[in-house]
Amino acid sequence: MTTEAYGHGRRPVHEQTVDGLGTVRVLRVEPKADLDVIHGWVTAERARFWGMGGFSRERVLQTYELLDSLDTHHAFLAVLDGAPAALFQTYEPTADRVSECYEVEPGDIGIHLLIAPARDGDGDRAGYSSGLIGVFAAYVLVGLGRRRVVVEPDVRNVKVIERLMRQGFELGPEVVLPEIDLPEVYLPEKRARLAFLLPGRI
Repeated sequence: MTTEAYGHGRRPVHEQTVDGLGTVRVLRVEPKADLDVIHGWVTAERARFWGMGGFSRERVLQTYELLDSLDTHHAFLAVLDGAPAALFQTYEPTADRVSECYEVEPGDIGIHLLIAPARDGDGDRAGYSSGLIGVFAAYVLVGLGRRRVVVEPDVRNVKVIERLMRQGFELGPEVVLPEIDLPEVYLPEKRARLAFLLPGRI
């Protein structure tokens, strides 16, 4: 990795080398510094289930500045061999609307994951997406010592649900996440499929 690598001045919260993939550094998001990368990803058509399509740069910045101010929600970038590769968010289920849809257990942690468009050649690497997901799972389950990962992808996002199953997640029920309408954040109602990952499955 060269000194020109993305985020080279930041200390990663987690770093892992994955066979056949490369070295992945997990960095905390710095909203202003990472705005160009994040805005391009979350507003793309391929990220429609992320729920930020049509957001202006200012609105994306405000969203991630809000996340940065919370103790219960955190955002991270995965940097693969010096280039941004994925956006990763963690949250405490008890501080999220998902808690209205299942019985939260001690040690649970929720995650959202958006894998960026692969660079030329990366998309042909076997295990590209699963490798990135595995790094994040290792960070929260091993690095943070959590007992279980909880995810709630949109039920229409069949591709992601199938990928999670291949990754070792166990599917839970379909649920309806309630609408959130607050001055600082709006989330529409969402029909989701819960899925869970235990440490022994990574």
